[in-house]
Amino acid sequence: MKTLLRQTNRGIDLFNRLIGWGLAGLLLVMTVLIFWQVFARFVVGRPLYFSDEIARFAMIWLTFIGAGYAYRKGLMISVDIVLEFAGPRLARVMRVLVVLASALFAFILVKYGFEMVGRVANQTAPSTRVSMMWPYLAVPLGGIVILVNSVALLIDEVTGHEKEERG
Repeated sequence: MKTLLRQTNRGIDLFNRLIGWGLAGLLLVMTVLIFWQVFARFVVGRPLYFSDEIARFAMIWLTFIGAGYAYRKGLMISVDIVLEFAGPRLARVMRVLVVLASALFAFILVKYGFEMVGRVANQTAPSTRVSMMWPYLAVPLGGIVILVNSVALLIDEVTGHEKEERG
């Protein structure tokens, strides 16, 4: 059973590696577009009409997808003073409860995010004329990334994988 769970975690880690490369690509696109926008506005004198909007959409995707990625890596802000003073058993229960609460939040993001995507699909962005479905799609997909990584964190708790890495 533990072998299956660890293989599942390895698959989730591969998923996160791909997500990380996608995030790096989005950050590159956003950086180039913002640099070019500043250059075109102040040096050339003719700003691009679409670069602000595409950079804003890339930032939205970076935020929602990046939150799920950071969650798995333990890079989210947390208040863990209670865990430090709790015993090992209580700390483990609390970590599981936090992961389950995060999974519930992610489920809500997915459920209502897809509903929101359906509502805005007919609207278009002012500059690019792209369907507003695309920037709003980051919300439920970010929720899916959080859900997948919640499963990985639960597997870490069950298999004791986190303890092995620390000690």
